[in-house]
Amino acid sequence: MITNTEIVRTGNQFPNHIVDFKQENDKFYFTTQNGVILQLTILRDSVVRFRYATEHVFEPDFSYAISEDVNLGYNELKIQDEVPEYIVITSKIKIHINKTNLKVKIVDMADLVISEDELGFHWEENFDYGGNVVKMSKVCHAGESYYGMGDKASHTNLKGKRVNNWVTDTYAYGKDQEPLYKSIPFYIGLKESKAYGIFFDNSFSTYFDFAGERRNVTSYWADGGEMNYYFFYGPKMCDVVESYTDLTGLPELPPLWALGFHQSKWSYYPEQKVRDIASNFRKLNIPCDAIYLDIDYMDGFRCFTWDKNHFPDPKKMIDDLGEDGFKVVTMIDPGIKIDRDYWVYQQAMEKGYFCRRADGPLFKGKVWPGPCNFPDFTHPDVREWWADLYKEMIADLGVSGVWNDMNEPAIMEVPSKTANLDVRHDYDGHPCSHRKAHNVYGMQMVRATYEGIKKYMFPRRPFVLTRAAYSGTQRYCATWTGDNVATWEHLWIANVQMQRMSMSGYSFVGSDIGGFAEQPNGELFARWIQLAVFHPFCRVHSSGDHGDQEPWSFGDEITDIVREFIELRYQLLPYLYTMFYNYIKEGFPMLQSLVFYDQDDVQTHFRTDEFIFGKQLLVCPVQEPNSLGRRMYFPKGNWYNYWTDEMVEGGVERWVSAELDRIPLFVREGAMIPKYPVQQYVGEKEIEKLAIDVYFKSGTENSEVYEDHQEGYDYKKGRYSLRRFKFTGKENELIIQQFKDGNYITPYHNFVMTFHGLPFEIDSVELDNEEVGLDEIKLNGNNTIEVSKDFTELHIFGK
Repeated sequence: MITNTEIVRTGNQFPNHIVDFKQENDKFYFTTQNGVILQLTILRDSVVRFRYATEHVFEPDFSYAISEDVNLGYNELKIQDEVPEYIVITSKIKIHINKTNLKVKIVDMADLVISEDELGFHWEENFDYGGNVVKMSKVCHAGESYYGMGDKASHTNLKGKRVNNWVTDTYAYGKDQEPLYKSIPFYIGLKESKAYGIFFDNSFSTYFDFAGERRNVTSYWADGGEMNYYFFYGPKMCDVVESYTDLTGLPELPPLWALGFHQSKWSYYPEQKVRDIASNFRKLNIPCDAIYLDIDYMDGFRCFTWDKNHFPDPKKMIDDLGEDGFKVVTMIDPGIKIDRDYWVYQQAMEKGYFCRRADGPLFKGKVWPGPCNFPDFTHPDVREWWADLYKEMIADLGVSGVWNDMNEPAIMEVPSKTANLDVRHDYDGHPCSHRKAHNVYGMQMVRATYEGIKKYMFPRRPFVLTRAAYSGTQRYCATWTGDNVATWEHLWIANVQMQRMSMSGYSFVGSDIGGFAEQPNGELFARWIQLAVFHPFCRVHSSGDHGDQEPWSFGDEITDIVREFIELRYQLLPYLYTMFYNYIKEGFPMLQSLVFYDQDDVQTHFRTDEFIFGKQLLVCPVQEPNSLGRRMYFPKGNWYNYWTDEMVEGGVERWVSAELDRIPLFVREGAMIPKYPVQQYVGEKEIEKLAIDVYFKSGTENSEVYEDHQEGYDYKKGRYSLRRFKFTGKENELIIQQFKDGNYITPYHNFVMTFHGLPFEIDSVELDNEEVGLDEIKLNGNNTIEVSKDFTELHIFGK
C-alpha cells in the first residue's frame, strides 16, 4: 500500500486547510491556504461539477463536450457550515467538503456513501511541458463495479482494468489493447445497487485505473489541464446515462435509410465495379440502402476530387444508383495533399488555415496522398470553410453522406502515429498545443463536416460517420469501432464495444461486419451479420486484401442466411426508429447491457454477451465456431423465443439451440413489436398496413411506435406520429389501449396484429366499446386480426 508520505515524496502536492468560502448562486468556492480553489457548481439536484484551481488561478472555462441545450435547475440547495466540514445539500444528495484537506464525500439522503475521495485531488508539476499533471483518487468499495468509457475492447465491467484515452489509429487492435480510436472519459460506478457517474472533462491524454494498481482505490489523471469533473447521481444507471447524455448532447434523427444495411470496401472502383455491386444486391434480393466509396474514388487521394479515369461522370452514376434505391457515401480524410495546383490546398494556404509547429513552419505529415498539411479544425473560420467545401459533392453531385476517416489524426511513418505534440491550435480562441487539442481534433473535423452536409443537404437530413471522437461527438454523427479483425475474438469485442458505447452516451454505432483486416469464413460472417443487424449502425466494411466480403461471397447457404437477417433488420425498422426517437428525446441507450437493464441482479454485473435491443428484444450472439447453440442468461421477466414462441422465465441461465441460421433472440412478454414489409431499400414500398406482433402477458406492458416522413425536419414541428400502447392481459381477455400524439398522418390505415402465446380462443372483440364482427377484423385462425389504426381501446374476449 502506498502511503501519503511516499506519494508526496514523488512530487505530488495536496490541498491543505480551507481559509475562505463564498457562494455565488449555484456556485460554491472553497479556497485553501496553499492556493487551491474548489469551485463546486450545482447543475441539477443530481448533477454536480467539481473544478480545481492551483495557485488561485482557474484556466479559461471552455469545453467542446458540453451541449448548449443542457438542462439546468434544481429543487433545493443549501449549505451547512459544520465544525469539521461544509455540507452542500440538494434534494437528492449531500456533498461533504472536509475543511482540513478539501476531500469530498457524497452521500444520498439516507446517508449511504455513494462516492468518496481517497487522496482526493492532488497534482504534480509537469517540468517537461509546463502546467500540471492533475490527479484524483476515490475509494473503491467492496463489490463496486465500473462501466462505460467508450470503445474499450475489454470486458464490460472495468473492475481491475487500467485504460488510456488518447485517440489512436490502432489497426488490427487486440482484446484489452490501449488506447483506441475514441476518448470518452466517462464511467458509471455501481455500488450496493446504487449507480453514479463521473465525467472527467479534460481533453489531454487521460488515464483511469479501476482498482487495478490498488484494489481499494479508483483513480484518474491527465497529462495537463484542470481537474474538472462532473458527478451524476442515479440511483439507477439509466438516470446516470441520461444525465451525462443530456450534458454532452444528443443527435437529431437520422434519415431512415441510414438505419438500413450498408455495404463498403477499401475500395469499390472503377465505376463499373460499383454498378456491379449494386446490381448484385438487387438481383439476389438482398436489401441494401448505401454503397460507400473509399479513398480510391479521388484523384490521387486529393479530398473533394474525383478520379475521372475511374469515375468519368460521378453525377450520372450517383443518379443511376439513386433510381435503384442506393445512396452513395464518400470518404473524406483530414490530410490535404501538398500540391500547388490543387484548389483545396491553394485556398487553405491563402487563408492560413493549416496547422503550424511551435516555431512557425506548417505541420507536415505523410498520409495516403503523400506529404500533407492539416487544417486546424479547432478554428471556427476553418470549420466554416471546410463545411463549404462540400457544396459540389452534396448539392451538385448528389452524394448522400460523408465518412470522415483517419481523423485522429492518423500520420504514417512516425512512432506516435499522429501529429507532433508541439503543433499549435486555435481551440476556439484558447490557443494551445496538440497535447490538448489531439483528442478533439477528429470531433471538430466531423463537426465541420456535419455543418456542411446539413447546409447543402437541406431540407433532407444529413448522415455523417466518424472514426475518432471525444465526448459530445454524438451530437454530429454516427461512428464505428475502427480497423478490427476477422476473428471470433473480434466478434466478441464488437459485441461489448456496442454495449459500452451505448452506456457512454453514443448509441449510433456499429462495427466493420466480418472484420476489416483478414478474411472471415462463411460461418463467422453469418454469425457477425446476425449480431450486427441488432446494432444501430449496420455496415460491412473490409480491407479487401484477402478476398471479397459481400453477402454473396461465401456460397449459397451463407447468402440465404445473410439475406434472411438483413430482411429481419428491414422488418424491424419501425422498432429501430422508435429506439432512436427514445434516444434523442430521453438519452436512453439504444442497446442495454444486462447490468443496465437490471442492476439489482448481481448475476448481470459481469455478463458480456447478452444485451437488450431497444427495450423489448433480448439478443445473445453465438461467438464460437461450430456451435449449435449456447448457454445464456435470462434477466428478470418472461421471454418468448422469437423463433418458436417458447416461454422462458427470467433469472436463470440455460442452453438455447441456435444452428447456423439462427441467433438466440427473445421478446419480452407483453411487448408489441411493429414491423414493416421487407423492402429492398427504405421507401421502395408504401406501407399499406402496419404489422404488430403482440406477445401475451398476464399483466401490463407498455410499447410504442414512432413514425414520421423518414426525412426532413417536419417532425420538429409536430408532424410525427407517436403511438403508445398499454397492453393488459387477463385470464380470459386482453385490452390494448392506444394513446396518440403528433399530427403526422401515416400512409396506412390498419394494423394487422399477430398474437403470440394467446391462452384462449378469441370469442368476441370490442373496438371503442362497440362489438365488431369477427369477419370485420378478418380473424385468421386464432392469432391474427386487422383493425383500424385509429382505435382508442381494443378489447378481446376469450371463450
